[in-house]
Amino acid sequence: MKIALGADHGAFELKEAVIRHLEEKGIEFEDFGCYSKESVDYPKYAFLAANAVAKGQCDFGIICCTTGLGVSMAANKVKGVRAAVCTNEMLAEMTRRHNNANVICMGQNVVSEELAMKMIDIFLSTEFEGGRHQRRVDLLTDIENGIELTV
Repeated sequence: MKIALGADHGAFELKEAVIRHLEEKGIEFEDFGCYSKESVDYPKYAFLAANAVAKGQCDFGIICCTTGLGVSMAANKVKGVRAAVCTNEMLAEMTRRHNNANVICMGQNVVSEELAMKMIDIFLSTEFEGGRHQRRVDLLTDIENGIELTV
């Protein structure tokens, strides 16, 4: 398993904690930045990490900013990415189980470092259930491909 990491300056410290956590667990990762607390534009780093997931260079992504919201919006612009903002353990589990999310987004000012690491462990270890949920994920892909859906 290989993880794509990305963060802006507002979550630089959280990304550094994620790096330590992944290293402790022996999980391979690629750090797409940013590399300091100097102000940067979050979409660039979200796109870099999300693209690595979409292209199959990484299996999952962990992308952070101050709230997790901006990077999730940016990551979800990348075809093939299903990014979810998570603020608790249940969301980290269910977005994998039911939505087959491949990127978790978090906010440094929203979750504690301890909670972030718990959510990462849950996200990376939870399998997609498939079944009726696959049909719904397929609909997301249809929308992404410009297919008009009817109710």
